[in-house]
Amino acid sequence: MSRMPDAQWVVDALDRHERPLIRYAKWLLGDPEMARDVVQETFLRLCREDPARVDGHLAAWLFTVCRNLALDTREKASRSTPLEDAEAPVVYDFDGQHDARQALGRVLDVLDTLPRNQREVVYLKFQGGLSYKEIAAITALSTSNVGFLLHKAVRAIRSHLGEQPTGAGHDANQSERSEVDSVRTRRARQG
Repeated sequence: MSRMPDAQWVVDALDRHERPLIRYAKWLLGDPEMARDVVQETFLRLCREDPARVDGHLAAWLFTVCRNLALDTREKASRSTPLEDAEAPVVYDFDGQHDARQALGRVLDVLDTLPRNQREVVYLKFQGGLSYKEIAAITALSTSNVGFLLHKAVRAIRSHLGEQPTGAGHDANQSERSEVDSVRTRRARQG
C-alpha cells in the first residue's frame, strides 16, 4: 500500500491517455488487437518509470514509447506477412444522410494521399491533441519541421476539398462515389 501514490499517477495517465494512444497505435498498425497490445506494453513501461523522469512531458513520453513499440511491431509483422496481405483497403461509410460523416470521410481520403510524415503529424496534432514541441519529441523532427509539415498537410487538404464541385444540380452522393473511386485508383497504382 505504500506505493499507492505511484499507482494513482499511472491510473490517472491511463484514464487520460489510453484511448488516444489506442487510436494512434491502431492508425500506425492497422490492427486493433496489436494496437491494444502496444498500448498495454506502453503502460507497463510507465509503471516501471520514475514519475519524476516523465513529469511535465507525460503525453510526449507515452506517445513516443507507443510509437516506437508500434513501429517495432509493424516491422516484425511485415517480415511474416505475405505481400498481398500487407496493405488492407480502408473503407469509409458514405451514408448520404450524415453530411458531417461525409465531410470527415473526404478529409480522411485526402489525408490518405499525403506523405506518411505529414499524416503522422496531422494525427498527433488533431487526434492526439499534442503541441508542436511534443510532436517534435515523438517523431524526432524539429519543431519548425513539424509546423511546416502541418502547414503543407492542411493546405493540401483545403486545396483538395476546395476543388469539390458545388451548386444546383450537383449530385453529392455521385461526387463522393467518384472521389472514393479516384482515391482507390491512386492507391492501386501506388501499391
